[in-house]
Amino acid sequence: MARELAARLLRPPAVSVQVACLDRAGPMADQIRARGIQVTALNATGPFDFLVANRLFRLIRQNEFDTVISFLVHANAIAAAAWLRCSGVRFLQSIQTTQPRPKWHWWVQRLAQRTAESVIVPSEAVADVATRWAGVARSKICVIPNGIDPSEYPAAPPVELKHEPPHRVVFIGRLDPIKRIPDLLQAVAQLGNLVKLDIFGEGPQRSLLLQQLRKLNIDDVVHLRGPISDPRQALRDAELLVLPSEAEGFGLVLIEAMAAGVPVVATDVPGINEVVKNGVTGTLVPVGSPDRLASAMQKVLTDANLRRRLVVGAWDDVRQRFTWDMAMAKYRDLLGIDLT
Repeated sequence: MARELAARLLRPPAVSVQVACLDRAGPMADQIRARGIQVTALNATGPFDFLVANRLFRLIRQNEFDTVISFLVHANAIAAAAWLRCSGVRFLQSIQTTQPRPKWHWWVQRLAQRTAESVIVPSEAVADVATRWAGVARSKICVIPNGIDPSEYPAAPPVELKHEPPHRVVFIGRLDPIKRIPDLLQAVAQLGNLVKLDIFGEGPQRSLLLQQLRKLNIDDVVHLRGPISDPRQALRDAELLVLPSEAEGFGLVLIEAMAAGVPVVATDVPGINEVVKNGVTGTLVPVGSPDRLASAMQKVLTDANLRRRLVVGAWDDVRQRFTWDMAMAKYRDLLGIDLT
């Protein structure tokens, strides 16, 4: 998100953009630099390195920035601390999650948001929790959905299956309890030889998932592939994307799959159901229901007419509602600059 926004803020070049990361620079910083954007690593030594706010303040002062946009709770907190010394600088924050835990994140966000002129969220679901859990005034919230660049995806929706069974199913996301990946493993176990599953991502549940897939005797059809820098690589050969989360702020991977012509099965929760229209652009099932998940996956993979309808509907809908051109028009209005 930050990478794409920074790159598009460079158009026109009259807008000066830099990116600062709290930790050391990593692969993402290399990708941003490859687009001609300067990246400064603030080199925080840990979550309690409060001196990083001083380093951010010096960066702002040295470069005479007039606007700072921070993403997620840790960056929002550090930006709020720097705000105390930055007279005349606009501070905007971004909240991207509806995940209730850990609760202390929301306590910190409640304090940090007081320094923000506006709080950017990707969906009405996030707007709701930002108001309820972080005390953000609704008048401060600006809803800007995430977007894709249609030119980076197929020019026409690929409606035919790419392989004979087993069909390739993918999950892309953090291996976190909120994603309810064990439900997906149970669903795969019910589908026999119909599918194979590739899980892209990293997180605290990796060991648990490895244990579960061995217990379910599906370790020959489920593979944990680790993190991936570009979801389009994982989607290139995919025939179905599944997102069984119990909470999502938006689900960027959903619109990436929809744009790529990969049908989606996901859970019917706020955030997701703002992106996916059940039966029109994807299939939604209740949270925590592996049986319903398995049934939906089987139907999408075996009912050619349903698959074709969902793929075409999603491919068209994402280009009507979730493009970077639309998002940048809203950022233009919020920032008060001409980005045309």
